[in-house]
Amino acid sequence: MHNQIKTKATNPISTLKSSNISPFIHVYFELNHLKQLYRQGWLLRGIPTEHCESVAEHTFGVAVLAMILADSFFPELDTVTVVRMALIHDFGEVYVGDIIPGNNISPAEKHKLEQESIIKIFKNLPNGNEYITLWEEFECCSSPEAQFVRQIDKLEMALQASVYEHQKYENLAEFFKSAGSDISSPELHSILKELENLR
Repeated sequence: MHNQIKTKATNPISTLKSSNISPFIHVYFELNHLKQLYRQGWLLRGIPTEHCESVAEHTFGVAVLAMILADSFFPELDTVTVVRMALIHDFGEVYVGDIIPGNNISPAEKHKLEQESIIKIFKNLPNGNEYITLWEEFECCSSPEAQFVRQIDKLEMALQASVYEHQKYENLAEFFKSAGSDISSPELHSILKELENLR
């Protein structure tokens, strides 16, 4: 993990002494690290650790938003694929951390590191390759479902920025701007616009 990345605790997988355990228990201890891992962009903008969301909290927000917005506006999408993709889209951060632009890691290197993390996590599960392929689909934006989840990922970030601003933390305009540059769907853009009007 990149040494600048802050966490609540070390990766729980490091506490397991036995190597002879169920792959399902092993994966849970790995993914549990997303509960320990702060979203680094918020810390950088002055959100105190006691109020800073974890990557797991972000993932929860993305999955729920993806489900309800797909059901509401995008009946042509496979909602099961959408929710599964939303749930695993940040698993690459388990061993890499939440890399942000300030870490000076290129997109290609970030992808490579996160891909190695995903393979390490899922390789021993019976359907592991299915999850690895799903993550790659998200990363490559190679399906309508992936394109949708990538936009939801940004919309959730803007929604969280709005929550923080309403809680009287500092101006987080850059997060709205970043989301706006990545959201192309008119339906999702209208939600973002409404959020901006609440500022």
